[in-house]
Amino acid sequence: LELPGWNEARVRGGSLHRFLDWVKDRSLLFYGGTVATMLRRDRYHFTRLGTFIERGDNTARILDVKYHLLLPEHAEVGGGVDYYQWASILRAVSGYRSYNSVYREGLKPWLIAEFLIMREEMPRSLISCSAEIKDCLDRLGEEYGQRNEAHRIAGQIYSRLRFGRVDDVFHQGLHEFLSEHIEQNDRLGAEISRVYLM
Repeated sequence: LELPGWNEARVRGGSLHRFLDWVKDRSLLFYGGTVATMLRRDRYHFTRLGTFIERGDNTARILDVKYHLLLPEHAEVGGGVDYYQWASILRAVSGYRSYNSVYREGLKPWLIAEFLIMREEMPRSLISCSAEIKDCLDRLGEEYGQRNEAHRIAGQIYSRLRFGRVDDVFHQGLHEFLSEHIEQNDRLGAEISRVYLM
């Protein structure tokens, strides 16, 4: 009901920050309403599935963009621009403070990658999202009395993250690892749609 009041001219006229705060507030309100009031049945699990598939995809893409595109050609890796961009990445996933409470070494690209890929206590990490997806699918499997290809794909993604090491990620290449993860995540989403929604 309030969205029509946010036209392009108003947002461009210096209200972008307020608009983004408004979007964040409404998102949190929806999230709180969902978690606090929905029955733990299939609709709830489908809502959560969508949340974590999208969240994992966003984290992988944000990390990949930083790694692959953002550092200017002549900027020094580990320099001021690099440091600022890594801090911005952590802030974009609401992870700056969390990162600093887990790692005392300061911002290090390989530790940030580990944090956003393999640290389950970080809610936006790939492994945390993958664990939530797997849990939702397990609950849907119980509710519908069957498991399917989506369960296998989700288990495969989770196992790769759970039993992998950040050294393996860098050995494969961070961009290649993230691209593969995004592709598997897309495949999982398509399979969930095929099995449950078509």
